[in-house]
Amino acid sequence: MFPKGFNAGGIEAGISKKKAKKDIAVFYSQLPAQCAAMFTNNLVKAAPVALSRKHIEIVPHVRAIVANSGCANACTGKQGLRDAERMCEITADRWGVSTEEVLVASTGVIGQFLPMAKIDSGITGLIHAMRAKKGDPNAAAAAILTTDTKVKVAQAKISAGGKNVTIWGCAKGSGMIHPDLGFPHATMLAFILTDAAIELALLEEALAVAADNSFNCISVDGDTSTNDSVFILANGAAGNRLISRPGSDLAAFSVALQKVCLELSKKIVLDGEGATKLAEIEVRGASDDSDARKIASVIATSPLVKTALFGNDANWGRILAACGRAGVPFEPQNVSINIGGMTVAENGMAKKFSEKRAKRLLSKKEVHIVVDLHKGTGRGVYYTCDFSFDYVKINASYRS
Repeated sequence: MFPKGFNAGGIEAGISKKKAKKDIAVFYSQLPAQCAAMFTNNLVKAAPVALSRKHIEIVPHVRAIVANSGCANACTGKQGLRDAERMCEITADRWGVSTEEVLVASTGVIGQFLPMAKIDSGITGLIHAMRAKKGDPNAAAAAILTTDTKVKVAQAKISAGGKNVTIWGCAKGSGMIHPDLGFPHATMLAFILTDAAIELALLEEALAVAADNSFNCISVDGDTSTNDSVFILANGAAGNRLISRPGSDLAAFSVALQKVCLELSKKIVLDGEGATKLAEIEVRGASDDSDARKIASVIATSPLVKTALFGNDANWGRILAACGRAGVPFEPQNVSINIGGMTVAENGMAKKFSEKRAKRLLSKKEVHIVVDLHKGTGRGVYYTCDFSFDYVKINASYRS
């Protein structure tokens, strides 16, 4: 299920240190596409982020995105900007579009320069294959991976304006994952393609909401990357009546987009470096949603909570302690904590429970933890994973 009017592919160019690893991807729209994008709010921004933001401001439509793994092209100064521009130029020349109609993304080690001879050869060979109808979206999804162990793809199909509309997306992310995406302003990258005809302002609004409830609610290690980027291209090839105002078509599109983004987000967390499980941290009963989300974020990034998850230890005291340092006022004596459907703390104190059952619940691939502050109606959710021995091993030798 791939959107009409798009092509995508991936190729091995020798950028990655991994043998036989695809490391260049190209996403191409046969028609001029509306583009909405969100980028990292980290003050240290990679060259591709700066250049893509610039291109989006210059042109009304986008035709292609080129991405590489194996080198982040971050903290590389003027040379990094020239190299990012050159990636766009090569792609534009091979497709016969303008340089500004091409966006760029990179992921990998920070502080290293791109091997431009390999980049040139790789992009040229890939586009030649795509022109010969040998594109492969799954190959594109594989080419953007770094320490990921799985390809991450999600899709949805809806009816809008009398036509079938498809939304397809792929993402990468395993480490340096705690996105803080601004609009528009180890790495998390997401490329979303849709054949919907939709006005840009509504596309931007739909992406902002979807991303805030998905990519901005995940954490592997609490570190926000220099390269985080989310792109969505909408080329209108489905032939649906233009989505130009609020209504049932926009609602259906927004729900489908959120579904795709949330599915990709969960796949990123579950594939976190060394992760053995996904944990959904839900905070209820806060004064408002913002307070609930702040607390959920602190719990999700607590090393003590994450190591307890790895050990299948129902150490609820670590969860309550994390709540207390979130900078949100609440009454600890009113808090209850539930792990996997079993209440382990009530009124801010231990409740008698079966440690054996708790261990069994925590050993599942997905764990739901609920903290209820019993103060208001605010609710917030964060998705995280455990910290295992492998996380330390992977990040202790990331550059080698």
